[in-house]
Amino acid sequence: MAFADPGKDRQILWSPGPQAPTITLAAAVKRGDVLGYSTGWKKALATAGSVVQGRLVALADGAIEDVIPASHIAIVGGYSGATPGNYVYVDEGSNSGMITETAPSTQNDATTIIGIALSATEVLFFLNSRADSTQA
Repeated sequence: MAFADPGKDRQILWSPGPQAPTITLAAAVKRGDVLGYSTGWKKALATAGSVVQGRLVALADGAIEDVIPASHIAIVGGYSGATPGNYVYVDEGSNSGMITETAPSTQNDATTIIGIALSATEVLFFLNSRADSTQA
């Protein structure tokens, strides 16, 4: 089974808890989306020409201008087909905020490792503790 990020209905299984910092959104997001900052906090994207580097994980759903908790480290469940031990990356194309186990390969795409699959359904994010995929 291939890895799949549902883009919704993800569960936050662990995060820093109620003391997580809050951010004001510049775009609507779903719990578990990977977020970056580009004229405001919005969904991350790896696509060349419109890269928004992943910096945080949304810990709640939110609409434009909502204030939500977010963290650079979290365990998120709700995926399917992940291979335990595989790295994850911000996805590209039209999959803003989603992740993939396949490193983006187009020149100038963001190829930063942002987490690791713990099981077929769970990912540990360690954004801002990143490694360039060319050194992994």
